[in-house]
Amino acid sequence: MGLRAWAAVTSTRARAWRIALVCTVASVLGGMAGYAIGHLAFETVGRPLLDFYGYAAKFDDFRTYYNDWGAWAVFIAGTTPFPYKVITILSGLTGLDLVVFTVSSILARGLRFFLVAGLLWYFGEPIRVFIEKYLNLLAVLFVILLVGGFV
Repeated sequence: MGLRAWAAVTSTRARAWRIALVCTVASVLGGMAGYAIGHLAFETVGRPLLDFYGYAAKFDDFRTYYNDWGAWAVFIAGTTPFPYKVITILSGLTGLDLVVFTVSSILARGLRFFLVAGLLWYFGEPIRVFIEKYLNLLAVLFVILLVGGFV
């Protein structure tokens, strides 16, 4: 959620949920554009490079592994400071199932934006400094605990 959205939430708390929804939808649509870039660029750019360097077989192994765990990769990138756009392009590149990608993106980006909106709605301007300073760290710790719990 950008600074303008934060300002809008703190100035008009009644719009917090609508702003979070718009941010979620826009982010997921942007993620789908990234997915399309990865998907469309693979055959024209990616595959020739992999063939040239002799990594096509290794990439196919990676693709299988990524598609097994891709939903988690999208979720983690969508909730942490890791650049979500990198994972969106990689998901298209590997051909991650579009439904899996979309559902994971909606859950991750929705969690992130609705959490921020909820905190700003409930606590107002005083929580903004805390969010700016600690939310990314807390998101990373949450993911570490989540993944650690499954391991």
